[in-house]
Amino acid sequence: MKFAVLVFPGSNCDVDLYHAFADILGVETEYVSYEDTSLVGFEGVLIPGGFSYGDYLRCGAIARFAPIMSEVQRFAKEGKLVFGTCNGFQILTEAGLLPGVLLKNNTLNFICRTVKIKVEKRTSPFTSLYEPKQILNLPVAHGEGNYYCDTETLAELERNQQILLTYAGENPNGSLKNIAGITNQAGNVLGMMPHPERAMELLLGSDDGVKLFQSMINYVKEGAK
Repeated sequence: MKFAVLVFPGSNCDVDLYHAFADILGVETEYVSYEDTSLVGFEGVLIPGGFSYGDYLRCGAIARFAPIMSEVQRFAKEGKLVFGTCNGFQILTEAGLLPGVLLKNNTLNFICRTVKIKVEKRTSPFTSLYEPKQILNLPVAHGEGNYYCDTETLAELERNQQILLTYAGENPNGSLKNIAGITNQAGNVLGMMPHPERAMELLLGSDDGVKLFQSMINYVKEGAK
């Protein structure tokens, strides 16, 4: 089993994701450059937060044209796991792998603090180890985390149970329906604004991110069987 951590110019959470999978969970993990064109040999792809290409134009708008992204498209179509956090979520929407867009926070301020997140659905490769409606403490750090989509898309997300995570209580960025994370219709692509890779050790305030990544690992293991 091997996971790929994509690295774009301006990525700054790639090391956090690598540490979470390689050092804490003991899974073989490799950095993969935005210039690469192959994901052969990997069972999962991790797209980190940061400021890919300086967030010029729109967040993720340039990164979606990087050479590696056509391979990510193929990877997702094959049903393999693709995870994107923060800027990674933005890249996934820009690439058309997830519906909707991420707008500027409604306060127009950059937000960096721990918030409460509710698990809306646990029958997912990403949340199977959580309890139903479990509340997680996860950090956010973004200026454009305000999720938005049109009425028809929202109805589809709700109908297909693609809203995986919501903000519980406080909505820090004005996101539609308190959305903090969604999947594609097939359920193998997740984009979320909170950073589970920064909640892996109690020493740092929370280890509520561990079960999300362990759920992914277990899903891959079951598939291998």
